[in-house]
Amino acid sequence: MGCSLKPFWLALILAANASAASYFLTVAGLGGEPDYEQRFSMLASDVDKILRTGPQNDKYVETLKGADATKVKMEAALNKIASQAKPEDAFVLMMIGHGTFDGTDYKFNLPGPDISGTELANLLNKIQAGRQLVVDMTSASGAVASVLKKENRTVITATRSGTEKNAVVFSRFWVEAMRDAAADVDKNEIVSALEAFQYAERKTADFYKEQKRLATEHPQVDDQQRASAFPLLRYGSASAVINDPAKKALVAKKEDLENRIDALKYQKSLMAPADYTKQLTALLLELSRVQAEIDK
Repeated sequence: MGCSLKPFWLALILAANASAASYFLTVAGLGGEPDYEQRFSMLASDVDKILRTGPQNDKYVETLKGADATKVKMEAALNKIASQAKPEDAFVLMMIGHGTFDGTDYKFNLPGPDISGTELANLLNKIQAGRQLVVDMTSASGAVASVLKKENRTVITATRSGTEKNAVVFSRFWVEAMRDAAADVDKNEIVSALEAFQYAERKTADFYKEQKRLATEHPQVDDQQRASAFPLLRYGSASAVINDPAKKALVAKKEDLENRIDALKYQKSLMAPADYTKQLTALLLELSRVQAEIDK
């Protein structure tokens, strides 16, 4: 069926699941370096704030970041959802950070022991929610797509294979899609998983074009039709920040700082270590200041 029918199908899904609950788990993994730690944590915080807007009576939101984003706590969070979620419910897992692939096993990097793709699949398969979405926004995430694949589960990854091992920018554009009304292409105030994916995919490609660099990540979604029928979130209050004239400039400045930080990382090997650290520190401090202003 064509994409023009998406609002109709979304309306049917929302109506049929009016009493259903939505479970959201966001995990920001190990950064490895202070700048990545800060940025992964900020992205997870942004997702948490967006998801907590509006009524909470039908929404379960848990976010793990920093020292709390351990394998033990991630397993506990998933087991808790498995004990509560019903077939009529929806479940969304968002993973931000670094991933590795040794040719056999994919692992999501966490403080302490990592979690493998197989371990993650076993945990997810315990969850009875009839509609599931996994968004793995890590390097090498393409390697886990087939492992996580399931009939009622949409899987989105930041890379198309386990060989794309560089840090990704897709994650910040996915989060941007969750708060930017422009991602809601059909203007029905509901952003589907496919709309968020296409927004972030386009922004990711544009980033590499603007930097005049060969793209080192190629986002993928396993089933576009199923993704188009998965309502990720309603807009309205979720897009209030980016549509607020007083804060729109701050959001634009934040994106510019993120682009400058990512561009600087590509130049690291050509710079004196002291100069690189000085520039990166200044950008991160400014990013923290801008984020604080947005959060006011």
